[in-house]
Amino acid sequence: MRRRTADCENGPVATQFGEISDRLGRFIAAQHMFFVATAARDGRVNVSPKGLDSLRVLGPNRVVWLNGTGSGNESAAHILDSPRMTLMFCALSGKPLILRLYGTARAIHEGDTEWEELVGLLPPMRGARNIFDVDIDLVQTSCGFGVPLFDYQEQRTLMDSWAAHKGPDGLRRYQHEKNGYSIDGFPTGWPDPGADGFEVESAS
Repeated sequence: MRRRTADCENGPVATQFGEISDRLGRFIAAQHMFFVATAARDGRVNVSPKGLDSLRVLGPNRVVWLNGTGSGNESAAHILDSPRMTLMFCALSGKPLILRLYGTARAIHEGDTEWEELVGLLPPMRGARNIFDVDIDLVQTSCGFGVPLFDYQEQRTLMDSWAAHKGPDGLRRYQHEKNGYSIDGFPTGWPDPGADGFEVESAS
């Protein structure tokens, strides 16, 4: 792989690696949020922010992250059509750095063989709906000179409070109503349309 040596003190330079080094793994573990980008072969590109201590590096070329219930389920829909996924981390304090992980992903749902093993690697998340297992084929760092400095306060507790208020049955109903299809009408693979007596209509 072609690699260029970064020297941010002399200006912005990108560096490419074939795997996640220990140093970059520590950087990832220190971040309070990251961004996920996916796209099907047609339709809209999706970018989502993620937090809540929901990601683990399992090896030099493997990352898993836990996805909570939300108003959409774009990542799950997109990787069924095209498994490409990019994760981005950026330093919001201290020395500037942007880190992108490029790879292919698959979704693991509750009830799948690997669910219990992987979900146990992360703090409990009320309303967790899927885990994405990402095979990383390219790691790129850049300097992030244009990223502002922020002071971290704390993670929000609103998702957990909302999920607790919904309760298991309410969450299941919400997932069937909102998470069966992407905004372009692509199926997400979960929840299964028609399961548990709920009907899911395509967004298109």
